Amino acid sequence: MTTKQGKILIVDDNEDILFALNLLLQPHVEKVKVTTQPERIAHFIETFAPDVILLDMNFTKDADSGHEGFFWLKKIKETDSDAVVIFVTAYSDTEKAVQAIKAGATDFIPKPWAKDKLLATVASGVELRRKRTEVSQLKKQVAALESNLSFPEIIGESQVMQSLFETIDKLKNADANILILGENGTGKDLIANLLYCCSPRAGKPFVHIDLGAIPETLFESELFGYEKGAFTDAKKEKAGRFEIASGGTLFLDEIGNLTPATQMKLLTAIEKRQIMRLGGTSPIHINVRLLCATNVDIHEMVARSYFRQDLLYRINTIELHIPPLRERGKDIELLAGHFLHRFAKKYKKDIRCISTSALRKLNAYNWPGNVRELQHAMERAVILASGYTLSADDFMLKPAPVRKTKSENLNLEELEQSAIEKALEQADGNMNQAAELLGISRFTLYRKIDKYKQR
Repeated sequence: MTTKQGKILIVDDNEDILFALNLLLQPHVEKVKVTTQPERIAHFIETFAPDVILLDMNFTKDADSGHEGFFWLKKIKETDSDAVVIFVTAYSDTEKAVQAIKAGATDFIPKPWAKDKLLATVASGVELRRKRTEVSQLKKQVAALESNLSFPEIIGESQVMQSLFETIDKLKNADANILILGENGTGKDLIANLLYCCSPRAGKPFVHIDLGAIPETLFESELFGYEKGAFTDAKKEKAGRFEIASGGTLFLDEIGNLTPATQMKLLTAIEKRQIMRLGGTSPIHINVRLLCATNVDIHEMVARSYFRQDLLYRINTIELHIPPLRERGKDIELLAGHFLHRFAKKYKKDIRCISTSALRKLNAYNWPGNVRELQHAMERAVILASGYTLSADDFMLKPAPVRKTKSENLNLEELEQSAIEKALEQADGNMNQAAELLGISRFTLYRKIDKYKQR
């Protein structure tokens, strides 16, 4: 049995028309309400929330100008801009009804009507209302996310960072796809945010997705969406990230983690500029600017056939390389001072400066976790400090690796295998954490583990 869908409000001065329409629609829709008083339309919109409003063109006896229909259409749209209004009109009013569609009506039904045509028109109106509501909800969700998205504060006075800023400034009027490369913790997400804020698409949707956190089985449903009933748990339809970002920017983080199968699906969507929801039958056209990021050597992956070269060409019209913190010189002290101020305020501690010995310690450290690691180190130091100045002892940094002697094992494969085993042990078997400790992608870690298993 087909589930009845849609709430219908019928507004007509002829009670016979109301009775006939009510009798016809009742078996096919969820609810029907009728009124001869157009003045009550606002009340019904508020209390009944109709999906479709069937509106008579004329309410005054013998009137045929259609002015009343236009008047009440305008009032309805002022109350609910997404309202679906279908005019019910005499054959002689057809020309006016077409004009009304240009003014915001969805369709019109002539009197007398054909039963099947009327039911089909109402069903289409209910579906249109559903889609308008979904789009409106998505826009609200994106707006809520973007309200927390402010112009990023990126600190850096080193030459390498100034060169990066100059390149970004040249891109402010461009709409090209950009690939952001850099080690873990260098701030690739901040650079993506900056590129968005400086682009022609600023103010339009900005959607961020971490591809490294999405299992291959969920790739299509997350990026392309799905229709109701597409799979067991699909209780209602859901738009994918591409669809939500259409018109704006889609930031695909950790793109180096994609498997060959998901790379192909992504390439197809980019090339065709359209996606298909799981369980869907109609393609959905998309218009997005892609920002992608990865911490792996993606060109090496292409050389080894782990990443599609044609996909790389699609996403790296422009490449930006984010320098590691160890190459940024005095930026370490600038960032340390910035984080000191932030965390002293957060934890309400009167810490005013960083000692010279502490700064020497920070500058001598290699920072494998880059700016993110420095941020965490500063937060720990502020929490543990007891005086007005941060000392070298307040920083618990990992010691520099001991220089190897000639008698030590220098076999690269064995050293690599040992490093993987230690990383997995420290991460308690968590593949994502182990990959981050090693400075490689999860995909690369899986590949290396498979290689050693086959030895």
